[in-house]
Amino acid sequence: MEVPNAVGVQVTEDTLSVELSDGRSIAVPLEWYPRLVHASIEERNDWRLIGAGQGIHWESLDEDISVAGLLAGKPSGESQTSFRQWLEHRAAAKAP
Repeated sequence: MEVPNAVGVQVTEDTLSVELSDGRSIAVPLEWYPRLVHASIEERNDWRLIGAGQGIHWESLDEDISVAGLLAGKPSGESQTSFRQWLEHRAAAKAP
């Protein structure tokens, strides 16, 4: 089965919604993607489609989410160690 492309993305305080090229929309809990949970509204809205719509990329968050993963119901596979390091780096970058 061919995976449809993402054609639109909306991120709210608790949901990631993706419009697909086949007319469907899929919505998943934002908590599946901790980097998005910890992002500002501006960062959440600063996304771009990659791979002709096969994925979504957030440059400032170093986050990539595939349409195939969303359709399969797969949350972020990032380890707790990696996520902690990302949070520490983020906090250090914001420190005066």
